[in-house]
Amino acid sequence: MITSQQMRAARALLGLDQRQLAQLAGLSLPTIQRMESSDGQVRGVVDTLVKVITALEGAGIELIGENAPSTGTGRGVRLSETTSGKSSGMGQSILYDKVEN
Repeated sequence: MITSQQMRAARALLGLDQRQLAQLAGLSLPTIQRMESSDGQVRGVVDTLVKVITALEGAGIELIGENAPSTGTGRGVRLSETTSGKSSGMGQSILYDKVEN
């Protein structure tokens, strides 16, 4: 669904701190901190994950899973695979696309 690395990168692109993301998603700060401190794929209550994803997407972030194409426009960052076929230890190619308003 979403990795802790995606959450941190999305916040950085939006210029949000953890408290602001918590407010945007309607969650507590400790919940966001716990999610971001996990290693790789964030695990938790599905409703909580959906709230974070919905908040990030509503703010203009496009979260894309491994090998999935982007349908967004605008500037973005995508983690590419290295020559060894692994993607920098994250196990997922991701694209963050900040939508201009």
